[in-house]
Amino acid sequence: MELIRPDTRFDFVGKRKITIWISAAVILISLGSIFLRGGLRYGVDFAGGILLQIKFSKTVDISEVRNALEAIGSKDAMVQRFGGENEFLIRVKKTSGDLEEMSKTIQTSLQGQFKDKSLEIRRAEVVGPKVGKDLKRKALWAVGLSFLGILIYVAFRFHEFAYGFGGIVALFHDIIVTYGAISIFNLEYSLSLLAVILTIIGFSINDTIVIFDRVRENIKKMRKEDLETIFNVSINETLGRTILTSGTVMTVVLILFFFGGAVIHDFTTALIVGLITGTYSTVYVASPVVLFWERNVSRTKKRNR
Repeated sequence: MELIRPDTRFDFVGKRKITIWISAAVILISLGSIFLRGGLRYGVDFAGGILLQIKFSKTVDISEVRNALEAIGSKDAMVQRFGGENEFLIRVKKTSGDLEEMSKTIQTSLQGQFKDKSLEIRRAEVVGPKVGKDLKRKALWAVGLSFLGILIYVAFRFHEFAYGFGGIVALFHDIIVTYGAISIFNLEYSLSLLAVILTIIGFSINDTIVIFDRVRENIKKMRKEDLETIFNVSINETLGRTILTSGTVMTVVLILFFFGGAVIHDFTTALIVGLITGTYSTVYVASPVVLFWERNVSRTKKRNR
């Protein structure tokens, strides 16, 4: 199936002076949001504490749930509507007490106070502060090691540091923008959103490698052309594949976003942002970085030899 004509010649790389300012602005907004909010809103996975998802068979006002929690001594508990009209999320921050025992106490007390409204406990998660810190540390290691592995792999595959560097710069762009979106939309950063970050890393670098492979092939075929022309031709030649891959993935994620329910809403929101920035960065971040490196750094080194 041919989506893009073979003779298509969009000047993608030629727009880099505009897109670099767009990327810089988005990155500044993302970092600004994270800084002003004092960091991400960590979920129970990383912050530690109790998370309960409850559902009533009859209409219940959110103030009734808050009053019930205050009556059993959980004044600091956060309550918010979730999913359906009679469904709520209850978060209790980490304490020095026994979280397992506290979770059972809260569940038992609520069931006792709302006997006439048939309370159902749909989810109960308990994570101690030590476990939360350990998960946070392992999450940082997972992201850091994935970056290092990709840098080594791309540099080895293309025998050029510039390509590995371009891929990593694009990944940094994607991760910062995605974390910025998590902060701006006030999404809860949990293990599921960490999975989104790792998914975006794989998705973005895969797209980048496809274009870099075509560039390497075209350098041999188009020896008389300058590198900017080769990059533009390569991006245009892989444009159909990019549209198909990104389009099909985005279609599935959008269906999950609209019909998957509140449970995966944060997950799909972050993934939508990541897919958009991952596709964008391959063309407008990774490629211009390699082009800049080859024109300035590599050329300077060759002159000094």
